[in-house]
Amino acid sequence: MGYLDHISDLCAVTITRKGKRKTFETVDIKVKMDCDGCERRVKNAVSSLSGVKSVDVNRKQSRVTVTGYVEPKKVLKKVQNTGKKAEMWPYIPYNLVYYPYAPQAYDKKAPSGYVRDVSQAFLSPNNPTERLTTLFSDENPNACSIM
Repeated sequence: MGYLDHISDLCAVTITRKGKRKTFETVDIKVKMDCDGCERRVKNAVSSLSGVKSVDVNRKQSRVTVTGYVEPKKVLKKVQNTGKKAEMWPYIPYNLVYYPYAPQAYDKKAPSGYVRDVSQAFLSPNNPTERLTTLFSDENPNACSIM
């Protein structure tokens, strides 16, 4: 039986994946869209990608949200191939930023409730004065509760 098992192992066809498996992602892209035709063109282009589960187009915010097993660079490239100016979504919600009016963070073109994602807008963990001022803050859940 050992010889037959060896022969069957040699003749067996094994299928291996050469590429790594894509992860489920949500990709946000900023795209300048003026009309329904622009919106439809972008939506159809992104929907044609393999692995896309849903496409949400918000013309008011100039935002396209793609959900699925996709790579962000491929989605961006597909949107740019439609002839529209596109970039990765550069904004984050206003309430997640410690300094929303930091240089380069406040953007007049940003949708309401959003600011630009820059490193100056976040609290530096190594700054000792900030740690001391937040030590007794009511907004800090780890603050001293003796008071």
